[in-house]
Amino acid sequence: MKLRRILPDMVISSCSLRTQETADQLADQLEFEGPRYYLKELYLTSPERLKEMLMMQEKQFESILVVGHNPQVTELVNMLTEEHISKIPTVGVVAINFDIEEWSELEEAQGEIDFFIYPKQFKYYMPKQIRAVLNTH
Repeated sequence: MKLRRILPDMVISSCSLRTQETADQLADQLEFEGPRYYLKELYLTSPERLKEMLMMQEKQFESILVVGHNPQVTELVNMLTEEHISKIPTVGVVAINFDIEEWSELEEAQGEIDFFIYPKQFKYYMPKQIRAVLNTH
């Protein structure tokens, strides 16, 4: 995300301790200083409810980082795109682009996956750009 210069406008995370720690570590690595919300509603909720929560967000937030739990997050990604991901692994990141003006316009199968990355992709090979970013921290 840092290599692509992706910086969210807000972070929404489940209130579970492990999820909060993950959200904070991601935000810190991105040097994110905006609002972070830790919501019990993201813990053991339906993908439909997650979508409704996104639809309630204000227009000013163009990019939102959601840190949650499976299977709900994987089901949400599959609901919002025409792709099928069997399971987003721990610390997997899926970026979805939407052609909407406001979050309230969010509909099913409307988004396009920009990228899907996860740690095991780099088990045997790590691109030079990523290695360089990791070595600076």
